[in-house]
Amino acid sequence: MSDDIRPDIKALPKVLLHDHLDGGLRPATIVELAQQSGYDALPAPAAESLGRWFREAADSGSLERYLETFEHSVAVMQTAEQLRRVASECAQDLVEDGVVYAEVRYAPEQHLEAGLTLEEVVEAVNAGFRDGERASGGRIVVRALLTAMRHAAKSTEIAQLAVRYRDEGVAGFDIAGAEAGFPPTRHLDAFEYLQRESAHFTIHAGEAFGLPSIWEAIQWCGAERLGHGVRIVDDITDFGKPTEKLGLLAAYVRDRRIPLEMCPSSNLQTGAADSIAEHPITRLKDLRFRVTVNTDNRLMSGTSMSREMQLLVDEAGWTVDDLRWVTINAMKSAFLPFDERLAIIDDVIKPGYDGALGA
Repeated sequence: MSDDIRPDIKALPKVLLHDHLDGGLRPATIVELAQQSGYDALPAPAAESLGRWFREAADSGSLERYLETFEHSVAVMQTAEQLRRVASECAQDLVEDGVVYAEVRYAPEQHLEAGLTLEEVVEAVNAGFRDGERASGGRIVVRALLTAMRHAAKSTEIAQLAVRYRDEGVAGFDIAGAEAGFPPTRHLDAFEYLQRESAHFTIHAGEAFGLPSIWEAIQWCGAERLGHGVRIVDDITDFGKPTEKLGLLAAYVRDRRIPLEMCPSSNLQTGAADSIAEHPITRLKDLRFRVTVNTDNRLMSGTSMSREMQLLVDEAGWTVDDLRWVTINAMKSAFLPFDERLAIIDDVIKPGYDGALGA
């Protein structure tokens, strides 16, 4: 597929639920912030070559090299000024891609090396998102998700932080990191606390690890959404064939309308799918799971919401009606008050798609 995005797809209103702040920096910003802070470990000196390095590293098939990419982005996100700029540019980049609502996640505990407190990290990112919203002229609403790392021991502290700032732009909580060996039940105290506080949370589950991760996330931890969730297909016998049959867990996920935060291009890089044409997202859409389309890490995947949508149109046969359906799915599933979700669906998303369909 050409890197040129079709104008009609770029113009469509989009909703993004799964996007990592440290996975979406502009290469030019990384270079500039590295120069300003004295960080001298960048693998390439110029923005164009650095952007290419990030994509190639993510495509390498080496987990070690993939994880190295985040070392470089996080290294220039250690001061309040850096975080505020990165968050503002994130919002501006998303609105230019047609995103009208976004939930962007990050792990506050990864931004403490220069002496910031967890609270100062959250406040800097919140300020940056508000800057970006104002710069967009009100064309986008951005909310933060605070992520705890599965291998660490700060999940309850981060959950408390999410509750503390939920009226100041933090929509919910997440855990991320290696699934294998670090099941979500290790953080059960955090999830039980969030449920007692009537707070929202999603869990990375069913990407690198299979059904046990999804089962624990939902049935033990009470996840409202699944980050990725692509491995739910392992509970569908003869998936994609006339004889296919949903297992108990897959049927539960579909019956309960549990949203799947699916990231097609990212899944190709991690080996969770072989191609866009064969990605399970299309069949799961046809089976009427609550599928959503997301970017995951825009820098590492060299992608955008428009690119993800165009790939699905060009390589998996999706229509504008399909794009409209998953966009409304995403807005219904957002960690935003019901009346605000409904207003965006009725006043922004439906008119935007109706205009596209009419054209």
